[in-house]
Amino acid sequence: MKKSSSREKNGAFALRPPLARLVAAKRFLARIVLLSEQLLPLLLPILSLVALYLATSWFGIFRLVPDWIRVTLLILFGVAFLATLYPFRKLHWPASGAADRLLEDRNGLPHQPVTVQEDEPAFDTPFARALWREHQTRMAEKIATLDAGFPQPDIAAHDRWALRAVPALLVVIAFGYSLSTNGGSIADALQSRPEPQAGDPAVRIDAWVTPPPYTGRAPVYLTATGTEQAAIRIPQMSNLTVRVSGGKADEKVIFKKEDGRTLEIAAAEDPKTQPAPTAPQPGAPAPPSASTHLMKLEENGALLVNGRTWTFDVIPDKAPEIAFNGLPKPTVNGALEIGFTIKDDYGVQDAHAEIVPLETDPAATPLYPLPEYRLDVPRRNARDAKGLTSKNLTEHPLAGKRVRITLVAKDAAGQTGRSPPHEMTLPSRPFSEPLAAAVAEERQVFALDTRRMPEAIALNEALTIRPEETIPKLTNYLLLQSALTRMKLARGEEALKDTADYLWDIAVGMEDGDLSQAERTLRNAQQNLADALQRNAPDAEIKKLMDELRKAMQDYMKELAQRLQNAPMQPNQNAQNVLRQQDLERMMDQIENLARSGNRDAAQQMLSELQRMMNNLQAGRPQGQQQGKDNSQMRQQMDKLGQILRDQQKLMEETFKLDQQLKDRMQRGDPNMGMNDPLLDDMPMDDDGMPQDQQQGQQDQQNSPGQSPSDQLTADQLREALKQLRSRQDELGKQLGELQKGLGDMGMKPGPGFGQAQREMDGAGRELGQGRGEPAIQGQGRALEALRQGARDMMSQMMQAQQGQGQGPQGQVGQGNQNGRDPLGRPRRADGPDFGDQVKVPDEIDVQRAREILDAIREKLGNNPPQEMERRYLERLLDVQ
Repeated sequence: MKKSSSREKNGAFALRPPLARLVAAKRFLARIVLLSEQLLPLLLPILSLVALYLATSWFGIFRLVPDWIRVTLLILFGVAFLATLYPFRKLHWPASGAADRLLEDRNGLPHQPVTVQEDEPAFDTPFARALWREHQTRMAEKIATLDAGFPQPDIAAHDRWALRAVPALLVVIAFGYSLSTNGGSIADALQSRPEPQAGDPAVRIDAWVTPPPYTGRAPVYLTATGTEQAAIRIPQMSNLTVRVSGGKADEKVIFKKEDGRTLEIAAAEDPKTQPAPTAPQPGAPAPPSASTHLMKLEENGALLVNGRTWTFDVIPDKAPEIAFNGLPKPTVNGALEIGFTIKDDYGVQDAHAEIVPLETDPAATPLYPLPEYRLDVPRRNARDAKGLTSKNLTEHPLAGKRVRITLVAKDAAGQTGRSPPHEMTLPSRPFSEPLAAAVAEERQVFALDTRRMPEAIALNEALTIRPEETIPKLTNYLLLQSALTRMKLARGEEALKDTADYLWDIAVGMEDGDLSQAERTLRNAQQNLADALQRNAPDAEIKKLMDELRKAMQDYMKELAQRLQNAPMQPNQNAQNVLRQQDLERMMDQIENLARSGNRDAAQQMLSELQRMMNNLQAGRPQGQQQGKDNSQMRQQMDKLGQILRDQQKLMEETFKLDQQLKDRMQRGDPNMGMNDPLLDDMPMDDDGMPQDQQQGQQDQQNSPGQSPSDQLTADQLREALKQLRSRQDELGKQLGELQKGLGDMGMKPGPGFGQAQREMDGAGRELGQGRGEPAIQGQGRALEALRQGARDMMSQMMQAQQGQGQGPQGQVGQGNQNGRDPLGRPRRADGPDFGDQVKVPDEIDVQRAREILDAIREKLGNNPPQEMERRYLERLLDVQ
């Protein structure tokens, strides 16, 4: 045979392409193995050199040696790296023959099965070619399982002393050392040596940062490190503590600011940590020195001590934000109610309303300072919260004057935030007695400016010019005379304040009698309890203050009850509008239980609600004749509307009952019903023109001996009963028209709901006149909904009219303008009839009625109704899929 120099000369590849591709793939893998065996021994010096560089860097040698040695080492490593690349010049791509010999040697194949695929016979005869192809085919069966195996570089032959293990061990040890405080980094070879630090290994440094308590963050301990590390984020005004111990000399603690300036932190003198001086023993070593350095971090910078550095990124503390949540408004008894929103990084510590008068005389000498109005800020979740505070300022002389109110919030860091100012008239106490209002006015005159005392005396003398006509009670006259004497003799600030307080007591005594003193005692008890909850007082003090609050509440309610008992009954008073003392007792019990359980925030919030509720309470006072007459007319119109609603609801129920009975007769096939009956238009007919299930209905009628008297009525009689209901429907429409006319006479504009209800009532009456029950029921339902809408409009107009007159809903003890609810959030029935549009939770009777209806539907569905339509309807009612 003879060898072939190229694939093109081998006819076997042209005849058998799959076999040629298989041989080429096996030969390529063999060449890769041969190339790897050449490359791996050449890479060994390079890998060893890299390991030595990493070990040198991680051991910190580049950082310790001078710069010229560092550069020399770097050059040596570079030259050595280039030297290790020189042997790569012998690297070459293996030949095909070498790959074939590798495959045959690794697989132990005789007769050279790979090489024979490219050989050709020496004699080119037909017999020789056929014999040679058969030989190639047999050898090809052995090629399919060839495996080149993994590279076998025989590194031991190139490194007989196993020096390759030394760099490997060094790099592992160096990596572990690099994790320590003195370890180096890979980049040290490219960096210049840092300035030498006066570091003493005998010195121990303990440093930590304590954030302010109001941030709620834990202290940060500064770990020892020899180089700069990532900046530590800490809140502003954090306390930095550095304790240096050991060594022979005092160690300087430097704080380098962001602008480059340096500040030396002096050692703090703490006598508690200084040992008592003792006489040194001869030959004894000197005790190690220890010092503590303190600093408050207010800006970014770095701490430098004994060659170690820590960088701080100070988080600035923003000033708090506060704003009005709605406009301030007065309550029923004249208290000022302010809603607010607060926002701060770590929570608002305190907030108050700054109240200053708009019109002031620079030369005026006011008797009292500006009013104090502290806002009830929740102690928890004070970072972004809302609040509502109600406080009575009617006793202050500025009550009734134009003032500017600005909300001020303060955080624990001492920063303040202010809201945009709001101008308003400070609420004053509403006096129904003219004499009491006059006494309060003369007190206000000299309380705002003591120089105007002669004017106040003149006002007092004017009140007593004709006492028999203007002062019906002798006691009030004597009080005014005594007050006049005090005003004339008052000298000094204390005497003037006593006189002003005496005049205020006279005014509120004329207005409320003993109730004013009970109200003041109650207000003081509430304020004392609020202060105790704010400062987290002990449980014993909370219990004592709760007992005082209960006693003050009982005295106030007792005086209020006596006053209401002696007062004349108002036309619109209702016992259901009376606030029961049991409700107040239950609320105070909840406040005490919350305070004892540790939930002081909830207790303080509930106490604020109690204060707001008491500020919105008003006692029934005698009304003027015209005002009482107007309220009486409003009450009559509301009662008429409620009666119309009830009558319409009852009429709709009767209509529905008669309509259901009439449909039942039609299904049973009433013989008295004519085939031209209009109700048959909506009934399904069979092939004979008769209502479906008529035969089944007649059988059911025969099998039902026990029927009620109403079930014995014929279809004509039921239709006639429906027609008779028209007169009642027309009468309700007439009553609604009279109601609208009465509202117009009172100056109120009837809402569009009443007009819609009038039209629906007329349409329902026409349907009833034709004996059509189902359309009439639909019209009656729409009329009820329109009546409720009109009732809501009517109530809104009444409330606006009452607010315009400066009054709330009148009652014995009630809460003014609370959306139709009493101070405890329950619906108030004294505000008018219940229109059914404010019900949120059904009572027990409604729940029982609903259960009975559902049980009746289930029972009827369980009897397997014959009508498919009826069965589907019942399933929809029960929501059965």
